[in-house]
Amino acid sequence: MSGILKDEQYCTFEEWLELEDCEHTELIDGIIYKRGEPTRRHQKISRELSRQLSNFLLGKTCELYYAPFAVRLFAEENTVFQPDLAIVCDPEKLTDYGCVGAPDFIVEILSPSTGGNDWIRKYNMYLRAGVKEYWIVDPEVKIVFVHILKDNIYEQSRYAGFGPIQVQTLPGCEIDLMIVFAE
Repeated sequence: MSGILKDEQYCTFEEWLELEDCEHTELIDGIIYKRGEPTRRHQKISRELSRQLSNFLLGKTCELYYAPFAVRLFAEENTVFQPDLAIVCDPEKLTDYGCVGAPDFIVEILSPSTGGNDWIRKYNMYLRAGVKEYWIVDPEVKIVFVHILKDNIYEQSRYAGFGPIQVQTLPGCEIDLMIVFAE
């Protein structure tokens, strides 16, 4: 994370919502963290993944959301993540503020300020919440790490930045990594 924004006291979800710039923060165990600004490359990768996923989802019930989009994996906890991309197939999980419960598919694009959080804290929380598919995209080395939930553990695969990759939670959806990582 980029850094603690407000460390003088514990913050609830309701207090987090009242912040002027909550869309630029995440709430983790009651502590507010400022999100780092995405690089141009990060934005380009996010835009292309969004385009390909949106095209596939036309006319389907699942919906794609991109940051800022508040994801509360557990309603009783004061933790709110804002993944780069999230697909939610159960409309009952959607609220005016985002998603309560595990999205079906999440993509986090690594940046120097958030990489450790994506690999450790978010990985473990997404696993515990039951996110079916979690991608970690590394723009620097052009690799996508795919985590598929099976028997309460993530099975991991790694895909270099060329050729197609299947989205397991969306049968028939194929992402062209050559376009995603194009310079």
